[in-house]
Amino acid sequence: MLWVRDELPEVYERTATFLNVLDYLNLRLTGRAVATVDSILTAWVTDNRDPGKVAYDPGLVSRCGIDAAKLPPIVACTEVIGTLTPAAATHLGLPTSVQVVAGAIDVTAAAIGAGTIDNGDCHLYLGTSSWIAGHVPGKKTDPLHGIASVPCALDDRYLMIALQATAAGNLNWLRDNVVGSDDPLVAADVRGEFFALSDQIVPRVPAGSNGVIFTPWIYGERVPVDDLSLRAGLFNVSLHNTRADLLRSVFEGIALNTRWMLGPVNGFLGRPVRSIRLIGGGARSNSWTQILADVLGVPVHRVDQPVAANARGAGLIGALGVGAVTAGELTDLVAVADVREPDPAVRAVYDDAFATFVDLHKRLGPLYRRLARRR
Repeated sequence: MLWVRDELPEVYERTATFLNVLDYLNLRLTGRAVATVDSILTAWVTDNRDPGKVAYDPGLVSRCGIDAAKLPPIVACTEVIGTLTPAAATHLGLPTSVQVVAGAIDVTAAAIGAGTIDNGDCHLYLGTSSWIAGHVPGKKTDPLHGIASVPCALDDRYLMIALQATAAGNLNWLRDNVVGSDDPLVAADVRGEFFALSDQIVPRVPAGSNGVIFTPWIYGERVPVDDLSLRAGLFNVSLHNTRADLLRSVFEGIALNTRWMLGPVNGFLGRPVRSIRLIGGGARSNSWTQILADVLGVPVHRVDQPVAANARGAGLIGALGVGAVTAGELTDLVAVADVREPDPAVRAVYDDAFATFVDLHKRLGPLYRRLARRR
């Protein structure tokens, strides 16, 4: 918004309302310009102290630099904001009587689509980035670790979000730059067959990747440290290590990074996470799912059709909005495909690897910050 104001002043003057992507789609569907309690969040202009009454804060609005008249009205994610316009109905092949519920952004929808409805129940999303999220009863911020609870689809609670910068994005890098040019992994799409091929390779390597440790900070990190200077690395590689070792180490490194995040999450919740639901494209990998259970030391409940979790959540939020279901029914509407239990036989291996992982950050953090000044 500020960029438009400063770089495109003529456009700014003609702008009636600034809308997030979600809200723009709602405008096209209904003709009504609104923002949801979660889509407006990162404008940093709202009072969120009552999750059921999120509103603009006059002081924040006056300091944001954007005309207050250009900010849209705020509605709950479950509010019915109208019905389809004739143009939208024709385009979609639906009747104009179809109700449109405001909906939610990806993290908010994923929490519903994962079935993690009760306070303290958490899901892990594994995509290009990753996050641990779960509903909580109150507003809270942990600025030291970059974790906060924010307004969400359920207006009687908040959603805790702990976001890590890059998860499966590291696998794209590995596929494109490390494996051999004649390797089937090169042509494999990380959104699909890559994981099927990896599941044929990774289980042949013992836990600990024969000593190789990968730090997945390929684009810096956000939680539990906010440091854009951090970078990825393969450590302790020797002549005896194979590309299979390197592949498994990347899966393990992302899992170790998730365990690093889980400590502050437990502190935020005030109790340890006893199990976690898994969604996202990374959940397609059987071997990665088991590695996560082993490294985190908790059962991993892989949700059925994990890639569809966000879309399923959007549908369930719509069902909530029109009164077709209640919040208490949501968990039972999301099926769990399988559960991976942690293997106690590899616990010591991963405890040692995790200690080394954290030590690598402690030792290398200052070096990365110095190198960042040369970029």
